[in-house]
Amino acid sequence: MHKIILATGNLNKVREISASLKGSSIEIMPQSMFNVPDADETGTTFVENAIIKARNCAAHTGEAAMADDSGIEVDALGGAPGVHSARYSGEHANDEKNTALLLRNMENVPDGRRTARYWCVMVYMRSASDPTPIICLASWEGVIIREKRGTNGFGYDPVFLIPELGKTAAEVSLEVKNSMSHRAKAIKMMTERLREIHA
Repeated sequence: MHKIILATGNLNKVREISASLKGSSIEIMPQSMFNVPDADETGTTFVENAIIKARNCAAHTGEAAMADDSGIEVDALGGAPGVHSARYSGEHANDEKNTALLLRNMENVPDGRRTARYWCVMVYMRSASDPTPIICLASWEGVIIREKRGTNGFGYDPVFLIPELGKTAAEVSLEVKNSMSHRAKAIKMMTERLREIHA
């Protein structure tokens, strides 16, 4: 078996990626099993932050590592919140405060200019000094609506409308989300690459 340590303590992410690698010779384990300290996410892009997290994980475990970084960018706000998506409303940020701030900042933006997208970047590093990490990135296009709808999902999902479905990311089922989201697409791309490497 090829062991890959995922730079997260989130067991849902571990399960999601493990499910997509079912039947392969790859075993995914969370970095929390190895007491890896969280990395300082000092990057200015999703790619930089994902590399920082993967490198930190590989350095502490001595194993191949994988990390993801994701967030939302809004065109009318010049790409914000971007890498600050999780901390958009400040030091004590949470989903509620972040979404409220986004809606306030978008108050005067007309309906035709409210386009946005979720991004997910996944990085795989064979070691902490891997000079050619595998980088997969995927997006999910949408529109920021004016008030929250739906109770599924997290983050900005209740205000992120998927135009072709006429529903927010918080109104669709988990099955639908896992078939079309930014993370689902990035995981699919990465698992295909990993299957090639570890065939």
